[in-house]
Amino acid sequence: QVQLVESGGGLVQPGGSLRLSCAASRSIFSLNAMGWYRQAPGEQRELVAITSSGDSTKYADSVKGRFSISRDNAKNTVYLQMNSLKPDDTAVYYCNARYLETNYWGQGTQVTVSS
Repeated sequence: QVQLVESGGGLVQPGGSLRLSCAASRSIFSLNAMGWYRQAPGEQRELVAITSSGDSTKYADSVKGRFSISRDNAKNTVYLQMNSLKPDDTAVYYCNARYLETNYWGQGTQVTVSS
C-alpha cells in the first residue's frame, strides 16, 4: 500500500507560479509511475503529467512548456512546477502512484488562478 501526501496548492494570479509536492510512504523506486491529475468543477479528472520508474515523462498538451514534473528519490517526493499559470488551470490537483497494478491517490490540493 502507498500513502500520498500533497502540499503546495493555493491562490495565484494569472502568469504566476506554484510548486506542488507529493510525498510517498514508500520508496518511489519501487513504484511503476507517479503523476499528477487534476479535476475542475463539472469536469472529469485528467492527466497533467506523469513520470515512470525509467524517468520518462509525459505531459498533457495543455501544460507542455509551462509545467515540469520532477522527482527527489532521496525524499520519496515528486514535484510539479507550474509556471505561466492560467485561469483554466484552476482545479483540484491529485497525486497518483501506480504500484503492483493498483492506483493510489492523494487527498488533493486546490489550485486557483485568479486576479
